Amino acid sequence: MTVTGTPPSTDVATAERLRTATAGVRLSISWLGVRRTLTRAQKSRAAEPFDAAGEYVAASKKLLDTSHPAFKTVTAVRGRAVALWKALTLPFPEPGVRLIRHADIADFDQRMTAFGAELAAAVAQLDARYDELRAAARGRLGQLYDPADYPARLRDEFALAWDYPPVEPPAYLRRLAPELYERECRRVAGQFDAAVELAEQAFLTEFGELVAHLAERLSGCRDGRPKVFRDSAVDNLHEFFGRFRRLNIGSSDELERLVADAQGLLRGVAPTKLRDSASLRREIGGALNRMGAELDQLLADRPRRAVMRRDR
Repeated sequence: MTVTGTPPSTDVATAERLRTATAGVRLSISWLGVRRTLTRAQKSRAAEPFDAAGEYVAASKKLLDTSHPAFKTVTAVRGRAVALWKALTLPFPEPGVRLIRHADIADFDQRMTAFGAELAAAVAQLDARYDELRAAARGRLGQLYDPADYPARLRDEFALAWDYPPVEPPAYLRRLAPELYERECRRVAGQFDAAVELAEQAFLTEFGELVAHLAERLSGCRDGRPKVFRDSAVDNLHEFFGRFRRLNIGSSDELERLVADAQGLLRGVAPTKLRDSASLRREIGGALNRMGAELDQLLADRPRRAVMRRDR
């Protein structure tokens, strides 16, 4: 909370902006477990060829073939849902909760609803192949196969759920327990201070990894030829630029400058241009290497800056 009459520091103002503009969002996933730990007798039997004691052996069995196309389709939906949740949100210190901008909630909810419907359809297709998958498991597992490990059907074993848990102290505490309410306000303010640091850390780490990867691909040769790189090495950086513009909370002028520099450096540069021009590879690779060194220094300085923020 800001003391009346005292202008907030830049970092306090950043935390307050984040607190005002976002809400908590949580993604919950129910998923069929496809591994079971072997029984004590089974582990003892498995340990015999090695002359080992069963209680010192960890072993499990895989119930279903997760590489089956129908299972991979189900898993892919989960992956896209998690990716969306992370792409539209910022980290928060409360486990399982992230922060979403108020302006993004309607879009997020609509797209997650679509993922839920897509998951239900994919699970229905998987359920249609369930007998086939169990028969294959019976053949692979032999004596380890146990029908009791398998649910009767799969339709109720996979689900996506999302909600918006409150991250602010409940208003009724102000009336019922003013001191507790003030304490909760201070706790939440501390969480948003931490959220600013977590967001900056996440942006720095991701940006640094993307810059380092592309710089490494553009630098030098392998077997006398330029190193191979995928289009995604460039495309992922452009995706990062868009996400940073949308979610940036203004916690680091240095990071904003470096992102703007990288965006300017790669503006209009298609992957094919980098492959076709050795001079362009050297120019951009060298610039990215210098940028990477600055990002490494920013990451190294983060603990000191965090202490300075808390001491203000």
